[in-house]
Amino acid sequence: MKEINPKTTSRAYAFEMWMQAPMPMVTFFKRLDVSRLVKISRRKGLKFNMLMCYCIGRAATAVKEFYMLPVDEKLMQYDTIAVNTIVANCKGEVSSCDIPFSADLQQFNSDYLRLTKQVADSCIDHDLSQSSMVIGTSALAKYEIDGAVGMYSGIFNNPFLIWGRYKRSWLKTVLTVSFQFHHTQMDGMHAARFLDGLQREIDALKG
Repeated sequence: MKEINPKTTSRAYAFEMWMQAPMPMVTFFKRLDVSRLVKISRRKGLKFNMLMCYCIGRAATAVKEFYMLPVDEKLMQYDTIAVNTIVANCKGEVSSCDIPFSADLQQFNSDYLRLTKQVADSCIDHDLSQSSMVIGTSALAKYEIDGAVGMYSGIFNNPFLIWGRYKRSWLKTVLTVSFQFHHTQMDGMHAARFLDGLQREIDALKG
């Protein structure tokens, strides 16, 4: 990553307006049709959470604002994106695992399985925040929730998605996700575009 001058970017006004705001985070909620992911997960024996993280990464790469992030009151630019997932570790607690995004599903799945196992067995977080812009995720797959608003610590400004158990009906399977982002990084339009793109990536996933 490298520091960039906010005034030379499209985020100049947002940096001035929101960098010092006491609560600069915004949260959107969206109901996604994940019927295709469920079918592919069952047909190919792939983890649903991995497929969600893959589609999140694909959708994010189409929105240039994801490659910038406010860090320590500076605006940083990244060349790559990673997707974080929370892992249940061998001590019965949770650990954090950053997975480098690859547009190749087979490669991403391989990295996902290898790194989440490594973190689960060692109880040591796998952190890529110094080299990639990390999108956080937390899947509460055992529980039905209607939404969640993430905590703003003032330390981590990364975008973050949370979801619970998907809900089945006769016609489709739906999943409600919350998406929290720092207003310096992107505006509501960019966030909405990302969420629409996430639905398109889910619908277009080959399986």
